[in-house]
Amino acid sequence: MPNRIFILGFMGSGKTYLGRRLAIAMGYLFVDLDAYIEQHESQSIAQLFENKGETYFRKIEADLLRLISGSDRVVVSCGGGTPCFHDNMAWMNAQGLTVWLNPSVETLRHRLQRNPGKRPLLQGLGDDNQAWDAFIEKMLAGRQPYYRESAITYVPIHETADHVEAVLSLIKNHQPCTAM
Repeated sequence: MPNRIFILGFMGSGKTYLGRRLAIAMGYLFVDLDAYIEQHESQSIAQLFENKGETYFRKIEADLLRLISGSDRVVVSCGGGTPCFHDNMAWMNAQGLTVWLNPSVETLRHRLQRNPGKRPLLQGLGDDNQAWDAFIEKMLAGRQPYYRESAITYVPIHETADHVEAVLSLIKNHQPCTAM
């Protein structure tokens, strides 16, 4: 089993939910990177974006990702944009196993519409499902090239299913690529 597992995906993909349960099943430490940043900075992610800007946030995110990932036997739930900045994706792939949670746009919209207030990038979308879908699709188009570099891609089919066993099986059966 890999010592470090990084759970990746768009906002609302279930990274924290699955990551926490996966860590319990594996007997690993669980770290939610966004929660760790909020604790370290004594501000919410939304406040950090507002008060210090995205550039500052992304730098702190990269620094703390590297700090917490020094631990062994850890599952890290990353922020949706984490893989896209500061060469984080290549670094995570070199340090452990990356798992991309890739639910449908409809599933993402449904989950995100429940509580958009805590996510700075969702402000102002209102109630128009088409606006939400367009926003999600546009953001995904920019992030998917990074997400696709994940060692494992998991596409949840059923919203209510417990995905821990399926992802755990993918992790156990993962065969790392070796150079020829």
